[in-house]
Amino acid sequence: MGGRLVALVAGCVLAVSAMAAQQAAIEQRLGTAMAARPGAGPNLKSASALVLDQSGQRVLYAKNVEGVVPIASITKLMTALVVLDSGLPLDETIKISKDDRDALKGTRSRLAVGMSVSREDLLRIALMASENRAAAALTRAYPGGTDAFVAAMNRKAAELGMWHSRFVDGTGLSSGNVSNAQDLARLVGAAYRHPLIREYTTDTQYTVRLANGRKMQFTNSNRLVRNSGWDIGLSKTGYIREAGRCLVMQAQIAATPVIIVLLDSWGHLTRIGDANRIKKWMESNSRQAARHTTVAGDR
Repeated sequence: MGGRLVALVAGCVLAVSAMAAQQAAIEQRLGTAMAARPGAGPNLKSASALVLDQSGQRVLYAKNVEGVVPIASITKLMTALVVLDSGLPLDETIKISKDDRDALKGTRSRLAVGMSVSREDLLRIALMASENRAAAALTRAYPGGTDAFVAAMNRKAAELGMWHSRFVDGTGLSSGNVSNAQDLARLVGAAYRHPLIREYTTDTQYTVRLANGRKMQFTNSNRLVRNSGWDIGLSKTGYIREAGRCLVMQAQIAATPVIIVLLDSWGHLTRIGDANRIKKWMESNSRQAARHTTVAGDR
């Protein structure tokens, strides 16, 4: 009798858990559908967009979040995770090599071949200013070289549950670095747990001081970090022709911590405009909710 009772209780618990999970899935799908419906959310121009309530992992807005696309320099967030996970000394000096030059897109760099820069400074300017040669040097200076580094990137992606993502280099210059908005939200969440990544991606500018006394100043590639109206905890931009203009952020909007993913914004300022539209939409909804709460309390 006791055994049957335990089995019955266990069965009830499992049934309730299953119903709760099913209800949560339904609510999330409904939330996604509402966000995608015209007039129910901000009118974003990015081809793919996701706004996630970081505290409850609740989808606030979703648009084409499952499409796998090139992600350009958003890749560098994964590069940063692998560098920091490696435990390699950040104060170690790395000499820029001719192998670090961009042979794929031909992008230029102020880091001349032969310069010696600390791993920490390379990581900072790779994240803040999206410096491609800095990212290439970080991957090359990894034990086992670039191939071992890329393998570590893909292992980390699997560890984070980024099942739709693949990495082929540490810079993001190749269109073979692909992911979707859902996976990138996971990447942003993981990167946000690292204080150094939060700091480096939100610095407005930084000066690299070389051994010969020369100074080089770098500026953040996301103009929003210099906007006092934004409270940004993590930021990364990206652009190659195949990916369009991309932006991921962690930010505090209307007292809510959110992760924002914007992919394939073709207009020069579209990703910035979309981020501002999201902010305005959330703040407007927050004010309306506050008014409704006040009216209800006065009844």
